[in-house]
Amino acid sequence: MTTMTDPPSGGFRLSQLIYDSRYRSLTIQTVAMVLIMVLAFMLVSNIQTNLQAAGKDFDFGFLDRPAGYRIDPALIEYDIVNSTHARAALVGIVNTLVVAFLGCILATVIGVFAGVLRLSKNWLISRLMSVYVEGFRNVPLLLWIVAIYAVVTEGLSPPRAFKTGDAEMWFNESVALTNRYLTIPAPVLENGSTILLAIIAICFVLVVFFRKFARKKQEATGEILPVFWISLAIMVIPALLAYFVLGRPVSLDYPELGGFNFSGGIQIGAPMMALTLALALYTGAFIAEIVRAGILAVSKGQSEAAFALGLRPGRTMNLVILPQALRVIIPPMISQFLNLTKNSSLALAVGYNDVRATLGGTTINLTGKELEGTILLGLFYLALSLLISGVFNVYNNRVKLKER
Repeated sequence: MTTMTDPPSGGFRLSQLIYDSRYRSLTIQTVAMVLIMVLAFMLVSNIQTNLQAAGKDFDFGFLDRPAGYRIDPALIEYDIVNSTHARAALVGIVNTLVVAFLGCILATVIGVFAGVLRLSKNWLISRLMSVYVEGFRNVPLLLWIVAIYAVVTEGLSPPRAFKTGDAEMWFNESVALTNRYLTIPAPVLENGSTILLAIIAICFVLVVFFRKFARKKQEATGEILPVFWISLAIMVIPALLAYFVLGRPVSLDYPELGGFNFSGGIQIGAPMMALTLALALYTGAFIAEIVRAGILAVSKGQSEAAFALGLRPGRTMNLVILPQALRVIIPPMISQFLNLTKNSSLALAVGYNDVRATLGGTTINLTGKELEGTILLGLFYLALSLLISGVFNVYNNRVKLKER
């Protein structure tokens, strides 16, 4: 007696590749793979033929040639005459990473505050946050970049206004915001600074271990330790003692007005300011909606139970609501960080020299290597996106709900 699960009798037949469910999926995958390989071969052959017809060759030797163009800002060493296109690309990469890093941090802070405040029972605050979210989400990012850049360049005072007294510096004459740049004090490392930085790093590690200890003690006994104040003491007290014992190894170089321009300190150009602020505000609006949705996804009974235990609204949000909401918030927030990183390629609109402007712009125009430059540019954004996604996926796995 045979059953429906018994294999068919007889030898293998070609018709089984189509009609037999055991082989059909394998057949479809093989055919699809062959078609993809054929299409890729045809595409590569066509590109090679067109390059030969245009008198071009496919190589990356142009990276070793002198760049010969200016990059502003150049956050790492760069010489117009001697630096190569590879070095110019590296300068653009660093500029992109700085804007992406600052934008992600600022967007997270803005988005979390806006998302929480949008749920406020205060009518005015919640409506103001709604106006912010809807206003930035429904206007293209490029327009916001240009608009904020126009506000910075047209609405702020020029450096010479600080000379004539029409504008004043902030924070005890240490910060100046002009229509060309923001200048702030720059740290100067002297003898003993390495030891100070090592002590700060050790204090940071101690804070991490203390926070883990406090969390385990709270889970075991229910006792809540003053984590913030103890962590602050662990970081600040040893650092201050080491700072004075080592003879103040870190000082500040304050900006000074010489003539009609500032010198010294750190100068953050108007394009970088406008781009970072626009990216942060635009992405922060999306993050605010993600945070709001994550908080609303937590059962209302959780907050009611916390209030019944005597927890204040602030501690309820920090200890009960947000930890559970993170499981919902993190995955879509990863996508927003990826979008912010890729949207930084719009920097060309305000003259900020990121990797899109250097490798994907000036270098291609000077060398005529459109295909090679575009491939390298795409690989950079792909690698950066995969890195960001991988890091946050690791964090997501740590905070996701563990089934028992």
